[in-house]
Amino acid sequence: MPRPAPAPAGRRAALRRWLLPWALAVAALANLAYPVYRHYDFSYSPDTRSYLSMASGRFDGVSTTRRYRVLVPAVAAAVAAPIGRVYGRVWPERPGGWWPLRFSFYLVNCLVLGFAGACWFHAARWAGAAPAAAALAVLALLTSRWAAYGAGLPLTDSLYAVVFGLGYYAYRRGPGAGWAVAIALLVGPLAKESFVFLLPWLMWYGRRALPLPRQVLPLALGLGALGAVHWAIDRRIGAPATESVTNALSHLENVRYSLHRAFSFKGAGELLSIFGLYSLILPVAYWRARRGPLPVDWTFALGRAEGILAGIVAVHMLLSGDLGRMGYFAAPVFCTALALVFTHWRPLLAPASPGGRPASTAA
Repeated sequence: MPRPAPAPAGRRAALRRWLLPWALAVAALANLAYPVYRHYDFSYSPDTRSYLSMASGRFDGVSTTRRYRVLVPAVAAAVAAPIGRVYGRVWPERPGGWWPLRFSFYLVNCLVLGFAGACWFHAARWAGAAPAAAALAVLALLTSRWAAYGAGLPLTDSLYAVVFGLGYYAYRRGPGAGWAVAIALLVGPLAKESFVFLLPWLMWYGRRALPLPRQVLPLALGLGALGAVHWAIDRRIGAPATESVTNALSHLENVRYSLHRAFSFKGAGELLSIFGLYSLILPVAYWRARRGPLPVDWTFALGRAEGILAGIVAVHMLLSGDLGRMGYFAAPVFCTALALVFTHWRPLLAPASPGGRPASTAA
């Protein structure tokens, strides 16, 4: 059976358990994402220009796909208000334009994606990973270029990563994680429209943490907030209500392009870039675990829920056409698998004896 994470009593102890992995993730992201924030060429990314416009209160010309993801831009705009007053004094060589707002996105996304990292850490712990192994796995995933982009650029992927992280953490912990399911249901609809594909998984596998009848209220509030945002923005810019439906159906045209790209050399490289060379650890560890009767099998904690969640991520990849960026939402499952391998690395690397068993069984 998986070894549960230690559970000291009290809210203060719970806060400490979450604060340390969150601070570790934020510190790593702040270092890795700063060069992206500072030197990225925005001419290559219409997404970032759209979110900067939204944070400035301008929705005209913003793609329907991104127009309603208002939470991160709104928070970044609020943070930019005081920062803009002192930014030019600290960095006089870049006092105006988008710089204060870009810096605000950098701060907000580092904090939000850092919380996603804390969710990955605790999910891995509840799956049976050792604390150091879980922390190492989180840091490994945060070295991905998609983490650097998500934290350093004016994007909203960090919030959707939190939704995935909360859902998987709630599945792993079960009772006691109802708050995670409630937050994911409340925020998910505004985080990304493709949340509709994650919703059935979240409700079913989150039912141990939050029973289905109690999921109705946060989901209704989230959908109501999404409807209100759609109505307010459409009315403001004069967009027809049917435009969102037409835009959603148009994403089906990306499936053929995504499949063709995934099976090309360039697409294979993009898929490998999601988690980098750390992706090679899992197949090697799986091969080692199947060579003989090892004292521990690191795959014992992974099952149908992980497979279905990976399939949901694959749907995101096919509909988006942005394989690497969407594939990064599989981070909770990959982090748990990697943390389990790091936990049991000694038996996996132990040389096999002539009888087929490892020469050393030290864990």
